[in-house]
Amino acid sequence: MKPAAPAPHRLPHLPFLQGLLPFDPAQLPHDIIAGITLAALGIPEVMGYTKIAGTPTVTGLYTILLPLVAFTLFGASRQLVVAADSATAAILAGTLTAVAAAGSKDYVALTSSVALTVAVMLLIARVFRLGFLADFLSRSALIGFLTGVGIQVAAGELAGLIGLARQGHGPLMQVASALQRVAEANYPTTMLSIGVLVVIVGCKRFVPRAPGALIAVIGSIVASGVFNFAGHGIAVTGEVPGGLPSLFLPPLHMGAINQVLVTAASCFIVIIAQSAATARAYANRYNERGDDNADIIGLAAANAAAAFTGTFVVNGSPTKTEMLDDAGGRTQVAHLTTAAIVLLVLLFLTKPLSLLPAAVLSAIVFMIGVKLIDVKGMAELYRMQKDELVVALLTAGVVVFVDVMHGILAAVVLSLIAHARHSYRLRTRVLTPGPGDSWIARHVEPNLLAAPGIVVYRFEADLFYANTGRFTEEVLKLVTEASPGLRWVVIDASEINNIDYTAGKTLIQLGGELDKHGVGIAAVALPTGVRHEIERYKALRMTGVHREVFATVEAAIEALRELPPPTSSSSQGGSFESNKE
Repeated sequence: MKPAAPAPHRLPHLPFLQGLLPFDPAQLPHDIIAGITLAALGIPEVMGYTKIAGTPTVTGLYTILLPLVAFTLFGASRQLVVAADSATAAILAGTLTAVAAAGSKDYVALTSSVALTVAVMLLIARVFRLGFLADFLSRSALIGFLTGVGIQVAAGELAGLIGLARQGHGPLMQVASALQRVAEANYPTTMLSIGVLVVIVGCKRFVPRAPGALIAVIGSIVASGVFNFAGHGIAVTGEVPGGLPSLFLPPLHMGAINQVLVTAASCFIVIIAQSAATARAYANRYNERGDDNADIIGLAAANAAAAFTGTFVVNGSPTKTEMLDDAGGRTQVAHLTTAAIVLLVLLFLTKPLSLLPAAVLSAIVFMIGVKLIDVKGMAELYRMQKDELVVALLTAGVVVFVDVMHGILAAVVLSLIAHARHSYRLRTRVLTPGPGDSWIARHVEPNLLAAPGIVVYRFEADLFYANTGRFTEEVLKLVTEASPGLRWVVIDASEINNIDYTAGKTLIQLGGELDKHGVGIAAVALPTGVRHEIERYKALRMTGVHREVFATVEAAIEALRELPPPTSSSSQGGSFESNKE
């Protein structure tokens, strides 16, 4: 994990430029270099994604022009790179080819219509403040998610490293296919890939500040032109049309509207979750505070910009975000630099770009995938929290063996399960007197008294439907297994911040059950906690029931020390009533 950077001071009154401000002059050179590096690495990568999406090569360049600028203006993340992404590109190809031929004019128009529809969906999501959905992604799930994406990306580039076409569905099939065809490898391409990997790894190892990938890209383009790589069997990118994209409103195809909506909905799910997962992962890395709802606005603006410039859906990209982060980029200045470089390329440099060997792109993307595999994070989970390691491994497994979208859903579901598990397996204690005025928290066992005839039971979690059974079981065990003479059970609710309806009804039933045993029940609750909720349930109590609510354990002990409990004939049920302060 990278060393944490101090969280920059945000300007909450500004609805835009949150990823850019405050401006740090000392960081400017690093952001500019990172932006140039991202352009050098991202340009060939997004061109490769057009092959997945089934659109013209130049549309890949359009995804890192105006969409990058739009997210810089309206997004909040200082690291997230919004551009073409393999997951959404695959969704487009898998759904829109049912209504139009890939690469055709109609197909390209449909991809732009999908981008505009996604933008509208994201705006609706912002209205309903659905950014909170990212709260249900635990850090362990994020580690697993990015690891799974890294494995998926790296596996997909193995064939390209040796000059073969990618075959097979999913990482395992792609690896198996590449290994089965290794005898057919193109040796010049393989040697070039090895050379690029050596340059990248060597710079990282011996000259960490040197942009190894950028050096590899420039060097390979020069070598390709000088030694005619294409004539020696080494595949190159090929002709890339230049010029700026035209601005237009995507046409509405009524005959394909259902397919557009289904495709947009699928992309929307991936975008809102993957972008949040990636932004949060990098915000956590640098101890920064993100704004998921502002990022949704930024993503909506970026997809609208993509739609109006004739390209396809853009998404928060884990690979390009890692590219930028690895090159030292820390703010959206780097993104603006990348957009400026792309503008220059479109105007003047598409011819040199056509000489770039395809193997160089495969090597760069392969290394990015390897870096996304968070071995250190997994090892730390193994040492510190093995149950959360299971969450990370399961999330990574779903991404690798199924797909990214289901991996994201798995991350959310597993995070919710982990939360429910921790809430259910809560810590409960019985308090006994300690030295001076202190209290000693002990494991729950009968006959551990706070004072003669009084037991204090502390419940250290919110009381809700899933754990009321544990609550009732332990309180009744303290009563039924106690030696004669137990008169009061004091529930220390000072650590409880919420009581739901099921729990409130349980308190009523428990009060009646303890009455039958001749044991009274009282509570310790704070005004800032659940005191008002306990008092609200007095409306449900049976007539004549006497309950106490105290501000401290000491106050409860002092008041109840000589007070006899209610008799079993007083009531068959009840709740707490606030009589003591």
